[in-house]
Amino acid sequence: MGNPLHVRRTPLELAENSQLFEISGKISDFKRLLSIAGSALAAVDPEDMPQNWRNRPVRGELRFGFVDAQARIPALTGHLAAEIDAVCQRCLAPFVLPLESELRLVFGSGQSLEHAGETYESWELDDDRLEVAALVEEALIMTMPFVTMHADAADCVDVPVASDAQENMTLPFANLKSQMQQED
Repeated sequence: MGNPLHVRRTPLELAENSQLFEISGKISDFKRLLSIAGSALAAVDPEDMPQNWRNRPVRGELRFGFVDAQARIPALTGHLAAEIDAVCQRCLAPFVLPLESELRLVFGSGQSLEHAGETYESWELDDDRLEVAALVEEALIMTMPFVTMHADAADCVDVPVASDAQENMTLPFANLKSQMQQED
């Protein structure tokens, strides 16, 4: 049998079996994550290219069950964590970006659900079956920031500092408003 993360099953089947998935993989196991990291690193000088960026860890645990006592609403709870190499948009240097996601999902309800003080987000499926690997990948991609940067600007390397020439630059439209008012 192949990798159970790639087997397509309905959330109901997974919940009925109280399926537990312990994820221990690497970025290269997830094609879209690999593509995103590879695209970001394409601009990096070969000498600055991180070693083994494809082997960064992806870890987590996902547990399927039901939210309701009548076993009608399948749910998933779990935690995912990964590290992905990214490029800081402030200093253009590669760095390791940690990704983490806490999941509390219900399937196909179309709306969030609150049960026993816990809020579950709705996860829409294209069809009635789910591939757990695709869900893991999508959840991690959704945690990625739109702009990747070091958490602290002090971690950036070689950030250009404004020179005196730039500070004394002439701004051609700075007096436009006052010139227009004088004409009236």
